[in-house]
Amino acid sequence: MNKKAFATAGLIIGIFLGALEGTVVATAMPKVIEDLGGKHLYALPFAVYMLTSTVSSPLWGRLSDIFGRKRLYLMGVVLFVVSSMLCGIAYNMYWLIAMRALQGMGAGCLMTLTMTLVGEMYGLAERAKVQGYISGVWGFSGLVGPMIGGLIVDHISWHWVFFLNLPFGIVAMVLVYMFLEEKIESHKVKIDWPGAILFSLGTGLLVWGLDQVVIWYVLSGLALMGIAFYFEWKHPSPLLPITSLRTNISRFSIFNNLLAGAAFFGAIAYIPLFVQSVANKDASTAGIVLTPMIVGWTITSVIGARLIHTIGMSKLIVLGFSILLIGFSGFALLVHQGLYVLAGVGLVVGCGMGFGMLGTLLIVQENATAKELGASTAAISFARTIGGAIGVSTMSLIMGEAVQTGGIALADALQKAFIFGAVLTLFAFILSLMIQKAYTRQQEIPVAEELGQ
Repeated sequence: MNKKAFATAGLIIGIFLGALEGTVVATAMPKVIEDLGGKHLYALPFAVYMLTSTVSSPLWGRLSDIFGRKRLYLMGVVLFVVSSMLCGIAYNMYWLIAMRALQGMGAGCLMTLTMTLVGEMYGLAERAKVQGYISGVWGFSGLVGPMIGGLIVDHISWHWVFFLNLPFGIVAMVLVYMFLEEKIESHKVKIDWPGAILFSLGTGLLVWGLDQVVIWYVLSGLALMGIAFYFEWKHPSPLLPITSLRTNISRFSIFNNLLAGAAFFGAIAYIPLFVQSVANKDASTAGIVLTPMIVGWTITSVIGARLIHTIGMSKLIVLGFSILLIGFSGFALLVHQGLYVLAGVGLVVGCGMGFGMLGTLLIVQENATAKELGASTAAISFARTIGGAIGVSTMSLIMGEAVQTGGIALADALQKAFIFGAVLTLFAFILSLMIQKAYTRQQEIPVAEELGQ
């Protein structure tokens, strides 16, 4: 193995930790609550982790454009490892929640800078393959996380759910420190701190308001984000990838991820409720029904990395979002047809996400300037996460009291939610066609200029 391969292995270990921690804690929480108390705070360790990882992602991405990726990445690993240890020695729920907030910030760094570093280290051909492997690792962590959490809690202690991160985090840090080679251009930059702070606060209020369904949080968050965007647009070194956002390809791709995230994560949130409340099955069965969605995403991320050399990025995006539209149309039409059918349609949805998300990530990276690669990569994952929060909350409003009622009422309400998801994916599909058109036009410009000379 060469230096680049060792460095990539370290990055993959890091992203596996960040992805795993989002799911493995779920299995441990009942035992944590039993030991620490605070049952009314049950949801907060999950919520603050997702909140801080989401809010910090754009900041990590932009700071890495200014100060260098390697230095920021190593800081993120240290933050993640130390906060994991502090979670493991938590003596009450308030301490655990505070440390999970720090852990989420570290995870936001790992997720964003891994994708950015891969985009910087590899050309398009190799990059697609490595990004596919990373997506596969992400999917694998979603599958094994709950099982690993259960085994640790049953046979060791819930504390080791967090302590387990230490050796792997240290390995990731050593590999990246020793083998990642980065050329850093020294330049003085004045950061738009007012815009960054306003954007972070606005994002936090928006995500929290959507999660808790508090409308004035949502409106306040949107207002602060609007003010932040005004500051960012005029600043020479903004937090957001302003230069890249001036191109249709980047704008359409980011909105695509937002719409797809809303539909996909909305479905992920309510299918288990359907399985348990309508089909009267247990939680394990609900997990089995969801598994094809994760497997589909994982497999097609790897396949897409190879397919992209044959059909190109823009066609891969159109293929992904057309499959996603078919999948959500299937959800809307076949929700009453049984769990096997639901799982099969979920596989189709996952395949659409695998192709679509890989294609949009690569095309945004390809069209980003060198100074905005980190910010552009962060914007893609940020849009998908924000979309997920919007989708879950909106589907909750659509389903209304049927969530508590259960039975046929819940099935009918879920069908309406799936129709909403199908509408979102229809708009996403239309945007994918617009991305293809913009990309084709962009490819034709150099040829036209060459012919004109």
